[in-house]
Amino acid sequence: MGENYEVIGKSVPRIDGVAKATGRAKYTGDLKFPNMLIGKILRSPHAHARILNIDTSEAEKLPGVKAVITHRDVPSTKYGLSPARWDQTIFCIDKVRFVGDKVAAVAAVDEETAYKALKLIKVDYEVLPAVFDPFEALKEGAPQIFEEYPGNINTEIHQHFGDVEKAFAEAYYVRRDRFSGQRAYHSPIEPHASIAFWEGPKVTLYSSNQSVHYLQYHIARVFGMPMGNVRVLKTHVGGGFGGKLDPTGLDFAAVRLSQITGRPVKMAFDRKEMFYNNRGRHAQYMELTTGVTKEGKILGVHANFVMDGGAYTGLGVASAYYAGALLTVLYDFDNYKFDMIRVVTNLPGCGAQRGHGQPQPRFAFESHLDHIAEDLGIDPLEIRIINARRPKTVTINDFKVDSYALKEALEKAREISGWREKKGKLPPGRGIGVGNGGFVSGAGYPCYRTDLPQAVAIIKVHDDGSMATLYTGAVEIGQGSDTILCQMAAEAMGYPLEKIRIVAGDTDLATHDFGAYASRQTLMSGWAVKKAGEEVKNKILQTAAEMMLVVPEQLDVKQGIVFLKAHPEESLTFEQVARTYFVKYGQLIGQGSYKPPKLGGTFKGAAVGTSPAYSAATQVAEVEIDEETGEIKVLEAWDVHDCGMVINPALLHGQVHGAFYMGMGESIWEEVLFDEKGDVANGNLAEYRMPTALDMPPVTSELVDSIDPNAPWGVKEVGEGATTPTMACLANAIYDAMGVRIESLPLTYEKVWRALKEKREKEKA
Repeated sequence: MGENYEVIGKSVPRIDGVAKATGRAKYTGDLKFPNMLIGKILRSPHAHARILNIDTSEAEKLPGVKAVITHRDVPSTKYGLSPARWDQTIFCIDKVRFVGDKVAAVAAVDEETAYKALKLIKVDYEVLPAVFDPFEALKEGAPQIFEEYPGNINTEIHQHFGDVEKAFAEAYYVRRDRFSGQRAYHSPIEPHASIAFWEGPKVTLYSSNQSVHYLQYHIARVFGMPMGNVRVLKTHVGGGFGGKLDPTGLDFAAVRLSQITGRPVKMAFDRKEMFYNNRGRHAQYMELTTGVTKEGKILGVHANFVMDGGAYTGLGVASAYYAGALLTVLYDFDNYKFDMIRVVTNLPGCGAQRGHGQPQPRFAFESHLDHIAEDLGIDPLEIRIINARRPKTVTINDFKVDSYALKEALEKAREISGWREKKGKLPPGRGIGVGNGGFVSGAGYPCYRTDLPQAVAIIKVHDDGSMATLYTGAVEIGQGSDTILCQMAAEAMGYPLEKIRIVAGDTDLATHDFGAYASRQTLMSGWAVKKAGEEVKNKILQTAAEMMLVVPEQLDVKQGIVFLKAHPEESLTFEQVARTYFVKYGQLIGQGSYKPPKLGGTFKGAAVGTSPAYSAATQVAEVEIDEETGEIKVLEAWDVHDCGMVINPALLHGQVHGAFYMGMGESIWEEVLFDEKGDVANGNLAEYRMPTALDMPPVTSELVDSIDPNAPWGVKEVGEGATTPTMACLANAIYDAMGVRIESLPLTYEKVWRALKEKREKEKA
């Protein structure tokens, strides 16, 4: 792939690499402004309580305190990322709903004074019964957390396609299994940070976020302002993984405190507050029932899930739908029931985390499928090949899948991992496992109801043609989108990459874009960039044709040289042509936009899971288990991805390695824990165990050929799809190594040790 292109398909260095490697890159927390104040948030010590009174008088008297705000000082407008469930306010008005909920905020001359002020705010609470378990929350008589969610049911999904019961009746074999997945935390290196300042009626907000557009929209909506009076900028972002998509109370508080004081206000979460804000992986409880033929062909599936949503919705409605919707893309079957209840509890709210609702259901179904294969005496990899979706098909829930190379990915993974030589033939304590996954290449519909395009791009060529600037609202959060989009612009224009600059993530200077989520930017922002570049190219060719007395169809432009196709030696430089264009016609500008076609069906929730294109991924892992301690060592891993055309191979393979790392952490170690009061018990990076470099195995990243007709140059996603199979392939490898299935994540050393101990005791009995 990429051999016929000048710029794309090449492993060029990241354009922000030097700044980040040398420490010159500035993050929001690094910024300082004259007379800047420091803001901090007062948080609830109770999981569930009624607010009776808030007395801020003593805090206001403290020298150095410039403002104290509560719900009385800010709009009461509800917000949330998903319009289906707007249930948050800037500060709690009547009740707090988890330990760490937002009650008040202060702005002071320094951090020490701000913390002292927080301690002086007196809040009278009436403590209410709390509930921390979703099944307890569903019981009759359980504490009601929201009046608008009777029975503590936040979202209820019942999607039924075909006739599952008939499929089970006709099946050769039907199996039911239950699994659970834990709460996990995104763990970006950079905590959330915001700096707000006002100039007349306009507020400027620097924020570590994944979508400047969504943040601008919500700030304007909550404060009742025109969007043009809200400028949102992101500097460098030290990781997001979905956790920096939701607007936070930190952003809103900074805006209001700055408005009151007339000074810039900087606010940042400490690490414990990051856990409170969370919006990470939901705990999920998954029951799967599947009927198959004797040969292993899936006839029908019933997925019956319960999800712990925590106290607020955020993007949780989409998480609930995603948990079940995309199973139909992976495997081809005609009968499917998906039942889901998302429950509110008195814990921090959950939302989108890399793979958005998918990794845990993939762990469950891929483990379940391994059991079925074993029961039928079929090789686990072979049963996946039998059922793998083929291209140019439509799923039972109306997702159009044009390109899809899961079968080819499975076959290549089998080859490069040595599956045939290893499966069932490794020494005791060693095992090999396989798992499948994939993801959308951009959500078919935005997070709120709008007819706006998903992405817009402008390319401006400077007057002498020596440089060009790409303007986009796409957000670089470490995934390399700035570099990728510049490569796309250069390819589309026929222009040298080194002469392109990018202005991104600034609502005043850049163009409209929904940002970094759902692995959308390479396809959706890429479409807009490609169209903008092609418009520039067409203008250059038209002008050059006038200069050379030929027709545009006789010309081409590559690497900044315009030439006759039949006689390449007859040429002009891009600069010469651009200068002529500027003199004759004015500024040389190209514009492009992208809006997906209408996608999906008409049933409730049909929009969630729609995408212009779908990736597919197969992972195989080999592990070793210490039977005395339960310690798991991942020896080696292989990832084969169907991600369409590759724009930058080095960045792509880096994404795969990072995705496997994250998935491995959630598989074996990571879990957010709570004490008996509902407070986070391990809200720091010392006690929240994550993998280190020493835990990381060699990862072989390979590709299969697949070009999607709905994407610019045929691109598809890789950043999230490579996380979705990891839990499953490791769980299956561990099962292969020890002969005992652990059905709850994470697959900790202790769980492995206990399972082995129980196995030995049963064997002795």
